[in-house]
Amino acid sequence: MSFDQLNLSPPLLQAINELGYTQPTPVQEQAIPVVLAGKDILAGAQTGTGKTAGFALPILELLYRQPLPKKPRPIRALILTPTRELASQVHESFTLYGKHLPIFADVIFGGVSINMQIKRLHRGTDILVATPGRLLDLMQQKKVDISQVQYFVLDEADRMLDMGFIRDIRKVIAALSKQRQNLLFSATYSQEIKTLSAQILNNPVDVAVAKQNSTADKITQSIYPIKQENKRELLSWLIGNGNWQQVLVFVRTKHGADRLCKQLMKDGIRCAALHGNKSQNARNRALRDFKDNSITALVATDIAARGLDIDQLPHVVNFDLPQVAEDYVHRIGRTGRAGAEGEAISLVTPEEGHLLGAIENLLKKQLPRVADTGYEAVELHLKKPPKVKPSTHNNKPSNKRRRPRSNKQNVKTANRQIQKRTPK
Repeated sequence: MSFDQLNLSPPLLQAINELGYTQPTPVQEQAIPVVLAGKDILAGAQTGTGKTAGFALPILELLYRQPLPKKPRPIRALILTPTRELASQVHESFTLYGKHLPIFADVIFGGVSINMQIKRLHRGTDILVATPGRLLDLMQQKKVDISQVQYFVLDEADRMLDMGFIRDIRKVIAALSKQRQNLLFSATYSQEIKTLSAQILNNPVDVAVAKQNSTADKITQSIYPIKQENKRELLSWLIGNGNWQQVLVFVRTKHGADRLCKQLMKDGIRCAALHGNKSQNARNRALRDFKDNSITALVATDIAARGLDIDQLPHVVNFDLPQVAEDYVHRIGRTGRAGAEGEAISLVTPEEGHLLGAIENLLKKQLPRVADTGYEAVELHLKKPPKVKPSTHNNKPSNKRRRPRSNKQNVKTANRQIQKRTPK
């Protein structure tokens, strides 16, 4: 099938052609006709399969078919995303696909000036891409009105729930018009997603182009069992020995991202850290430098697991395994996008063995181990987390006898007690 067969208008087809796209991906091929038919959707697909165009193109088409509204234009389409990076990516997609249409799109998220966003919204926009926190902030200030939204998209719904946005989502939905079309997109399915979809979708069409909670077939995955103290040295060796030019490295904490980045720079590897404590300008700069190959390694927390769209990213490394197994799917989904090949390597300590076990249970397969890592062999136990011995640092056992006081101390104490008892 070609895009010409999807009943899209010439201006949209022109933009698609200029971007070099000739054929829709499976999720686009299935989702676009359903959205154009006015039906709700529950769509599940691996990351990197073109989900954004699956809802952006038909929404632009449906808005283009309507008469132009009076100024200031009401928000007719709302796309809710979990992170700033994903919001920026989705907004960019609407802008690129709709550049030949008289339709305006805007984006709002935290971490940047709210006054500039209010000023832009005052002019009116047809499509608004937003993160929940900033949207609710503007709604409370009565600076944004979503009561006329006709098309509501919940993008990366599973990540929304993981980040604790369920209450915010319900507040947003309560402010929407009841007469609207709902589109829910998620990379993974869970019972929570099914419950949420039952609450907001009306007789939805189920669009699933891959097995639930699965990874792309063209991603080569491998496990390096290793001790924690050897991880950084092994990572530097992999980058240098393989002459890697671009690698996305995932760590568990913000402090760990900064620390690892400094260590890699000492090893001569150009590096930047990306996490929630960074300013928006710093995050944008790190992503820009990574995309244009000014740096080799981008060390990120899970804030980057969604919303990073990097063409032909060859390598992803899990320096730390994620606490939530589903996040493994999102992390390695940054490579192997749009049918390209990619490599995902995980450095796993014995203490992380139970996390690996949860990931393999989710994927329903065992990931291949590298027998010779160049370091001391370690055994991974996949069943239970290791028992942590209680710390005795600065803690005195209750049955420990106190050191006897000296005679001088005893005399002083006795004299004080006598003075208190003696009447003046």
